[in-house]
Amino acid sequence: MTRAGIAAARMSTAHLAEIVPQVDDAQWELPSACEGWRVIDVMAHLAALASEAVDPPPPDPSLPRNRERYHDLRVDERRGLSHADVLAEWRLSTPRQLDLLEAAQEPPAAGEPVEVPGLGTYPRHLLANTMAFNVFCHLRNDMLAPDGPLPFALPEPTDGEVAPAVEFMLAGLPQMQGPELAATVTRPLVLDLTGPGATTVTVLPADGPDGRLTLAPGADAPTRVRSTALDFIAWATTRTPWRDHCRITGDASAATPFLDRLDII
Repeated sequence: MTRAGIAAARMSTAHLAEIVPQVDDAQWELPSACEGWRVIDVMAHLAALASEAVDPPPPDPSLPRNRERYHDLRVDERRGLSHADVLAEWRLSTPRQLDLLEAAQEPPAAGEPVEVPGLGTYPRHLLANTMAFNVFCHLRNDMLAPDGPLPFALPEPTDGEVAPAVEFMLAGLPQMQGPELAATVTRPLVLDLTGPGATTVTVLPADGPDGRLTLAPGADAPTRVRSTALDFIAWATTRTPWRDHCRITGDASAATPFLDRLDII
């Protein structure tokens, strides 16, 4: 899904670009659905990600190792900026970020492993899916109603937008929480995601030296967790409770600890 990732990143970015001119100064200051961040802080986060992709900062061991705290730090650095300055940074760096991600789709660079501190290691081409996930999730879940404060509408999400975001989430699932999450899976269980972005994978208990879960395509376990792929983006990032979206068939005790612990960043 290499090319699909960059297409999805461009599509969600275009949707965000449609929304930005509609937001007034008061709305930028409203609390978003991302705890602790105003709507303008969500834009500052996306601007920071884009700027760091274009001009990576040198390693700094004093920075937080926890990825969420790192994002908070980068947002805090921009809290003194005007709305116009935050949006100018986003507008300047985002097109260059997209061009870099598109260039990274070509071999041999596409297959190079890239470590994303706090999130794991991914083939370079999959970084486009990371952007697709970030923009889609923050726009649809944190900024726009019904969960966010902005009363603007977009077309219903398509498979082309949702599937690449879910692909990144599933690639990150075994890595982001490591043994902490692996300890909750003692028997295989199936994630059955429906609707746009539909996919089915079996989560297998860790059995390798790295202590991580593994995911296999298809359904190969009697216990199933079913939700829409669109809802998965919300509940697997703990924006909404999984119990509001998931139906478990089979042995619920095999799935509940995993679902309670899962938190994709």
